Amino acid sequence: MVKDSVYIIMPVKDSPLTTEEAIRAIVESGHTLCVYDDFSAPENAARLDQLKDELGIAVIHLSKRTDHPSPNYRTVLIEAQRECLRQGAHLVIVESDVVVRAKTIDRLAEAVRPGRGLIAAVTTDEQGHINFPYDYARGWTADGVCRKRLSFCCTLLTNELLHAYDFAQLDEKKNWYDVTISHLSQQLGLENILQISNTVLHRPHSSRPWKQLKYTNPLLYYWRKLTQGLDKI
Repeated sequence: MVKDSVYIIMPVKDSPLTTEEAIRAIVESGHTLCVYDDFSAPENAARLDQLKDELGIAVIHLSKRTDHPSPNYRTVLIEAQRECLRQGAHLVIVESDVVVRAKTIDRLAEAVRPGRGLIAAVTTDEQGHINFPYDYARGWTADGVCRKRLSFCCTLLTNELLHAYDFAQLDEKKNWYDVTISHLSQQLGLENILQISNTVLHRPHSSRPWKQLKYTNPLLYYWRKLTQGLDKI
């Protein structure tokens, strides 16, 4: 079955309300989930453990595995890749500010073909309008090959891609890797697919609200990015 061919992960950093909604949506779609808790506040980490017992999800607290400060996306990717290769599964990343629909993940998996690297669902706001990070796709009318970068908001990384590149080689100095891996997939000769017909609700940057400055005060955002070494992609 489709649900048995994917390994679904969700990196989490606080934002308890959006995170719980995102988790429940995946479970309600009939899939299992592994949550990687990236140094959430104690009360939020404890809530994840409660959800583990209630919903049957797996929860990995990165604070028990590393003393490297959040974000630890590279560590998550390395661990998830190893598990996918062990299982022979595709990796699906759903971020904690994204709410999937009943068939979202199945439709990602059904689009896997030889020669494909990343397959992403397009993100929308509550009104159904395409929003960040896929602003560039407004006006697109069909699913297809995307030569721009794909986000990890709700994205499948094929087992073929996972076999082709070892995530342990990713630059440790970066915070985020969606741009890097989008480009790597293409460099490896694989196609990246954006599914315009497969939509998910996205509330951007709910777990890291300081990044909202990108829209409300871009000068301050880029000053913090440059002077504090934040948001390295």
